Amino acid sequence: MMNRRSTTRLVTLGAVAALALTALAGCSAGGGETDDGSVELTFWHNSTTGDGKAYWQQTADDFEAEHPGVKIEIQAIQNEDMDGKLQTALNSGDAPDIFMARGGGKLAAVVEAGQVQDLTDAISEDTKTALGEASLAALSVDDKIYGVPSSVLPGGIYYSKDLFAQAGITETPTTFDELSDGVDKLKAAGIAPIALGAKDAWPAAHWYYFFTLRECSQDVVAALASDPSFSDECFLRAGEDLADFAATEPYNDGFLTTTAQQGAGSSAGLVANHQAAMELMGAWDPGVIASLTPDEQPLADLGWFPFPAVDGGDGDAGAMMGGVDGYSCFVDAPKECAEFLEFASQKEQQEAYAEAFVTLPANKDAQGVVADPALQEVLASYNDAPYVSVWLDTLLGQNVGNALNVGVVDLLAGKGDAQGIVDAVEDAIKKG
Repeated sequence: MMNRRSTTRLVTLGAVAALALTALAGCSAGGGETDDGSVELTFWHNSTTGDGKAYWQQTADDFEAEHPGVKIEIQAIQNEDMDGKLQTALNSGDAPDIFMARGGGKLAAVVEAGQVQDLTDAISEDTKTALGEASLAALSVDDKIYGVPSSVLPGGIYYSKDLFAQAGITETPTTFDELSDGVDKLKAAGIAPIALGAKDAWPAAHWYYFFTLRECSQDVVAALASDPSFSDECFLRAGEDLADFAATEPYNDGFLTTTAQQGAGSSAGLVANHQAAMELMGAWDPGVIASLTPDEQPLADLGWFPFPAVDGGDGDAGAMMGGVDGYSCFVDAPKECAEFLEFASQKEQQEAYAEAFVTLPANKDAQGVVADPALQEVLASYNDAPYVSVWLDTLLGQNVGNALNVGVVDLLAGKGDAQGIVDAVEDAIKKG
């Protein structure tokens, strides 16, 4: 993932998003002006079912109603397939006009390849103010805006209040000693403590990312954007922390073959059906969990707490890590692409987005609609955080980030160790 040119500022969120749904194959791209003078926009997103899919269709319909002669053709692609399909389309020069924006090294690579529009002057100042500097910076390169954010997605641990009470846990953990004590109590009560969808790799890697956030100073993590290196000892300590925690067997049985968000047996599904007590995930999780409960409604007892402090770490205990979901315009897309992104960023559309996805909208004026108690806790911590980093795999770029994620899974599978994670990342950095 990274040839690490100047990407985003560290004190921002990066793109990572993860609503996992069913894939559509045979994706065609490339809209533009038709023979009759009308304009067709092609749009790829990763919500293939439920309220999320309905939201984007309604938003497209509303935009078309206000812009006669414009037609938006939507294709929904499973989240885990999006990067590969999109990269192929971009490289072929036949990409969709509107597509998901990935921050960090992923965005920097697309910008360097000349495959995405500079939207700095296409988005109004009022919209920029409503979206805020931090979320826009997550989708910017060299102070130019290349993506328009739709939601902010900081990570943390979601949990079942009912299962905590059943296990006799009266307060959420703030340190790893307290979290380990909670794991022991949940096991004693016959409850799987933590759901983990390691089959998808990135959910497992989240545990390493957050240990890194606690072990490494802000400056060390920030330097990864311009001078990628895992030479600082804190990266090794983060892996050792993960190995020590994993040795207590806190995860669900079969976590290495468990998916993150696909069906009742996924890690999100285990939480949704009270088969596990906790899951470390981004702020899209309440919406995914809601789609997997028996009545497909938000989990009534869902709570949230920040990743616990690590004793002796150099990172701030209040620091957060996460992503920003957003959308970009292909370099050859017509001007209506930017107009659609501006439209989708307004308060009314963003309120509907927050309700459809059960998540945090990027538009600050729309955040008052957030009613989910767990998300309200996330928002409060986000607003108080001393700094917020992008997900490490996003910050590092696709190739290095993938190597990192695989290294973490190897550690959890007993096929590697903390030094193996560091070595895998350093090797990927050398390969460029």
